[in-house]
Amino acid sequence: MKLFKIIICIKQVPMVSELPWNAKTGTLKRELAQGMMDPSSRRALEAALQIKEERAKQGGKTQITVLSMGPPMAAEILYQAKALGADIGVLLSDRRMAGADTFLTSFILAQFIKKQVPDVDLVLCGSQTSDSETGQVGPQLAGELSIPALGYASDIKLLGNFIRVQRHVDDFFEVLEMDLPGLVTIDQGAYTPRYTTLGGVQDAFGDTDIIRVDAKTLGLDENFNALKDSPTRILDVYSPTTQKENVVLKGAAKTVVDQLFDGYGKIISSAMGKDLKTHGHEEGI
Repeated sequence: MKLFKIIICIKQVPMVSELPWNAKTGTLKRELAQGMMDPSSRRALEAALQIKEERAKQGGKTQITVLSMGPPMAAEILYQAKALGADIGVLLSDRRMAGADTFLTSFILAQFIKKQVPDVDLVLCGSQTSDSETGQVGPQLAGELSIPALGYASDIKLLGNFIRVQRHVDDFFEVLEMDLPGLVTIDQGAYTPRYTTLGGVQDAFGDTDIIRVDAKTLGLDENFNALKDSPTRILDVYSPTTQKENVVLKGAAKTVVDQLFDGYGKIISSAMGKDLKTHGHEEGI
């Protein structure tokens, strides 16, 4: 069997409780927040690890490369990924790449893959990251690489030179097949991540270090500036405010029920997904 090459695009995101925002540039102040591996990225990594284990049972070899773009501190999640079982960690880091929107992020990731791993078999991504939730990088990256893509997979089966993917769409399951090479995004509820072992931590800091790649190495134009060149502009970010009003219904049970349906019958019907008859007692019910 030939070496099967998987690339997982992972991202370091701020802890949910720590989301400092730069209102002037419209970007997160990532250097001020404690980072973690994005939960969707962890599930994509778990999918790759399970594929690697299944191929190993059949005598096949698999190489897992974890690829991330971010500040130097993002190397932490690459070491974490290696501790879980990834083989190679690559960090794309350069001030000129900072502030990239999803369009330029996909472009930069694609430049590395095209130059360094042009024979990749499968690219995996999380469905969406917890810090932006756009769900755009995976499909855009597939477009940059000119390969097919499937989104929100809950199960992947490798069958020779193609894969069979199951995903949950609305109230039913879809089973799809796709030729390789291709890209798949992993659903947020699929592939429960494993725990890191002590042996894995030791291996992560073994012979091979994290590969660090800057803009020049990628061949980006010397005038390239992701923050200025990104076509997306974030105009404002704010926390939603909710207004709650407590209402006390008084009276006999029949009176309270009538008040409830008179005031909130449509809301209750919408939540339950069916029409509710109000004042049923008047109809002899």
